[in-house]
Amino acid sequence: MEGLDVLLAKRKHTPKSEPEQNGSSLVQSSPSAGWFTSSKSAKKVSLASVTSIVDGLKRLYVQKLKPLEVTYRFNDFVFPLLANSDFDAKPMVMLLGQYSTGKTTFIKHLLRTSYPGAHIGPEPTTDRFVVVMNGPDERSVPGNTVAVQADMPYSGLTTFGTAFLSKFECSQMPHPLLEHITFVDTPGVLSGEKQRTQRSYDFTGVTSWFAAKCDLILLLFDPHKLDISDEFKRVIASLRGHDDKIRVVLNKADQVDTQQLMRVYGALMWSLGKVLNTPEVARVYIGSFNDKPINDTAAGPIGKELFEKEQDDLLTDLKDIPKKACDRHINEFVKRARAAKIHAYIISHLKREMPAMMGKAKTQQRLVDNLADEFAKVQREHHLPAGDFPDIEHFREVLSGYSIDKFEKLKPKMIQTVDDMLGYDIPELLKNFRNPYD
Repeated sequence: MEGLDVLLAKRKHTPKSEPEQNGSSLVQSSPSAGWFTSSKSAKKVSLASVTSIVDGLKRLYVQKLKPLEVTYRFNDFVFPLLANSDFDAKPMVMLLGQYSTGKTTFIKHLLRTSYPGAHIGPEPTTDRFVVVMNGPDERSVPGNTVAVQADMPYSGLTTFGTAFLSKFECSQMPHPLLEHITFVDTPGVLSGEKQRTQRSYDFTGVTSWFAAKCDLILLLFDPHKLDISDEFKRVIASLRGHDDKIRVVLNKADQVDTQQLMRVYGALMWSLGKVLNTPEVARVYIGSFNDKPINDTAAGPIGKELFEKEQDDLLTDLKDIPKKACDRHINEFVKRARAAKIHAYIISHLKREMPAMMGKAKTQQRLVDNLADEFAKVQREHHLPAGDFPDIEHFREVLSGYSIDKFEKLKPKMIQTVDDMLGYDIPELLKNFRNPYD
């Protein structure tokens, strides 16, 4: 994390020691690369043969979890099947905010240089989603090309259509910081319903997709743009379920004096309280994240010291992302395994309710209409927590396109395999391998 170390050192703080390993084991081309061609032909490999935690998760997914997902069509109802690139992807940081709040400048400040395709100005300049990542040379790759590359984890964006992919691009450049973190620069959130309708793609849906993939989400505000528009409110609402990833940044704070800053901070917290329906107070970083020296006249001596401490806290938070990314991989994998188990129970239950001969169409319609009751039966039968069940309306919408009679019956051996993976294999994996950033 050389880039962040330099920024921290500029503030005369003692930089943290470099990680013993650079995390290359997370993205290396290992023997597991061939595991994703076919789950049936995957050879059983002992746990002792894997080289890292992520490498072990790949093996466990292909051999133990993927067969369950394929059998009960989990990828059609809940999440797409995982590919090699989903495990190997670097941690991502997404920046959200209204136009001219300093999102692109923030990335430029951390990289200490501009990235290909970056435009900065007082007007809405960034008109597309830009993924800033490490690469052998400086270039911009169009979204349609990025979405079909097997070594990049963006194939799921094809569901948003060509209208979005034409507003998506990947900016590559060689940089020591980008070897550890990928940044997602987003278009400025518009204010007003009339402006929102001019977008040709589902902006909220795209931000929700990236939020699930990202490790940190920064909401940027400007002291002169504290109002949260209707679209921004919808965007923040789409981040629910990822509250632990959200950080709030009050940027350009040196443009106001100390007294005004106190009032601006209070107004921002009041605005956020209307949108973030959580009992906890959101963490707000105050500073001016650009390459210009802090304005002593506006901020005052107290403000300058405050800005430096706040910037150091945010940079330290960014430095911890690669370390936390390994834990996030495990957390998301366990959540996925539990969701796949519940999905298998639901599908097999619906299959069991179908008659052998007559009245199949009528029974299917009854099951689709009364999904809430069927979910309750599955919950009671297998003693499952109600909060882990999928959204009923979405499940009903997908289920309507299938013939329940064609689904598979419950296969206890598959369920037991996943239980063994959760109970024994993953704890053993964590016991044998450490986080490469520890």
